Amino acid sequence: MKNFAQTNYGSALQTVRNLKEKYGATWNAVQPENAARMMAQNRFKTGLDIAKYTAGIMRKDMAAYDQDNSQYTQSLGCWHGFVAQQKMIAVKKHHKTTSKRYLYLSGWMVAALRSEFGPLPDQSMHEKTAVSGLIEEIYDFLRQADAIELNDLYRRLKNGEDVQAALDNFETHVVPIIADIDAGFGNEEATYLLAKKMIQAGACAIQIENQVSDAKQCGHQDGKVTVPHEDYIAKLNAVRYAFLELGIDDGIIVARTDSEGAGLTQKLPVSQEPGDLASQYLAFVEAEEIDISEAKEDDVLLKRDGKLVRPMRLPNGLYKFKEGSNIDRVVLDCVTSLKNGADLLWIETPTPNVKQIAHMVNRVKEVVPNAKLVYNNSPSFNWTLNFRNQAYDDMLALGLNMEAYNKNNLMDIIYDGTELSKRADEKIKTFQIDGAREAGIFHHLITLPTYHTTALHMNDLTEGYFGEEGMLAYVKGVQRQEIRKSVSCVKHQRMAGSDLGDDHKSFFAGDKALKAGGEKNTSNQFEIPSKEAKVKEPMVVA
Repeated sequence: MKNFAQTNYGSALQTVRNLKEKYGATWNAVQPENAARMMAQNRFKTGLDIAKYTAGIMRKDMAAYDQDNSQYTQSLGCWHGFVAQQKMIAVKKHHKTTSKRYLYLSGWMVAALRSEFGPLPDQSMHEKTAVSGLIEEIYDFLRQADAIELNDLYRRLKNGEDVQAALDNFETHVVPIIADIDAGFGNEEATYLLAKKMIQAGACAIQIENQVSDAKQCGHQDGKVTVPHEDYIAKLNAVRYAFLELGIDDGIIVARTDSEGAGLTQKLPVSQEPGDLASQYLAFVEAEEIDISEAKEDDVLLKRDGKLVRPMRLPNGLYKFKEGSNIDRVVLDCVTSLKNGADLLWIETPTPNVKQIAHMVNRVKEVVPNAKLVYNNSPSFNWTLNFRNQAYDDMLALGLNMEAYNKNNLMDIIYDGTELSKRADEKIKTFQIDGAREAGIFHHLITLPTYHTTALHMNDLTEGYFGEEGMLAYVKGVQRQEIRKSVSCVKHQRMAGSDLGDDHKSFFAGDKALKAGGEKNTSNQFEIPSKEAKVKEPMVVA
């Protein structure tokens, strides 16, 4: 946020000066400039401060998207505060601003990587507090990134460098986080209690799905069971009340429907009058017409269009939806959610196909014109195969000769570099732009990228380090790349707060401070010279 550092600094400076005057000689050791600097380096004192600030950002971005659908937003899922911190430092370095870049907290990654039970599937078996705990951890790391960068700037200013413009225009690493509350971890009261903890930790946007809490499945797996709209609306209300109680008037609720891939319901809602929500939900339930004489003992029966019908009930007591009803259920879910307090939608889909997503979203827009979608660019999709299939169909429709391609084996490496591959990769490249323009996608995210990048990087490092390359595998593949690309954590002591701590020690203890950043600190080896030495060819002696 522009200008916040120096505005905070000036205000804090005057505050501390006034306090010194009030308390007299007992505060002689406190230097107003040092205290003001520390206060400016920690703009956000609580998670609620963060939630208020970031909710305002999201509301502004949503309004901008309504005016211009090229103004979509993006995020990557992070499973640790350090990962989130390095992501936002890299965003600032490469793109010069954090504008329209968010963070995503995936319940899948919390289950797989953060549970005290050990690695778990995405079935809401992990501890509730692991979710809010990760939000708090992420914002601790982002606030530390602010403090470290500002501390470096203040050091340079003290040494006579002209960095005033950088201080005046400092942009915080703190950005909105869309946080996954799964299906609410229980009833609506449980949802409310967890939502409060998440908001207090800093979450301005909470994503909640319409599955049964105790039977929750990953959106990209089978066996999903949805709840009637009345049950889901109660949880939307619970989240909204949590926001309002904590003073986050413009908190964002992301309503996720799993109906596209869910074929089961646990409950049959009670209809009060024909055509109400419960009636519409019941109309989707698979049932067979029977005569009352055919009813079995303890059968559940419905009256539908003047006829007696028996809902199809599985041995586990769950009821089955009609085949082919999934898209209609998605649309009804979305419209109902938006009419009952949700701000954004999330639709789980079987493949990343802009036309298929647009088909559903445009039906919703017929009822709610400003409907906007949060879309999961999921690693559960085989993006290469999906888009090669799409490119194949497009090329076939254009009448091109496709004899060189085996439609059943398009993942084969032999197709890399072909015309089909190029077309597919171009469609992947423009997927987010196309989705924002054609399918109402306001926010694009990847749920599990850092889960996969960690695994990939460890695979590559392990191959070389424990093989013939030995230490060269680390130096060439990691450290040398960090140096060449100016990755902040190449100086890991600084990134962990060592320089910041040294300055604090000086504030607290003056000349008696025992500091870590002296001549014998090996991090000095990573100082970049102001002018790079010119490489000369070695002299050849005749």
